[in-house]
Amino acid sequence: QVQLVESGGGLVQPGGSLRLSCAVSGITFRLYVMGWYRQAPGKQRELVARIDSGGSTNYADSVKGRFTISRDNAKNTVYLQMNGLKPEDTAAYLCKGELGIKDYWGQGTQVTVSS
Repeated sequence: QVQLVESGGGLVQPGGSLRLSCAVSGITFRLYVMGWYRQAPGKQRELVARIDSGGSTNYADSVKGRFTISRDNAKNTVYLQMNGLKPEDTAAYLCKGELGIKDYWGQGTQVTVSS
């Protein structure tokens, strides 16, 4: 059974930081492209950051320079370090694993940026 379990969300003030984790089981993690997506109420789900099996990354323009995606293949975990958080970063953050036509999603973790 494939499971992706996100953690690390919460309430943070503008300018603050959070580190999200996504623990993965049931797949050969090191082969998968891993991504973080987010969805705010009333908005479409959008890609935040992706990291491929070789460690190459790409980011949405809105988070470049503030967010960093990384992976630990020994722990089957992907991370999203978020610095300089803004109110517009408020959303549910979801983890996705993809390999070819296969893709798997986690349930998400809520990030709220507010003073």
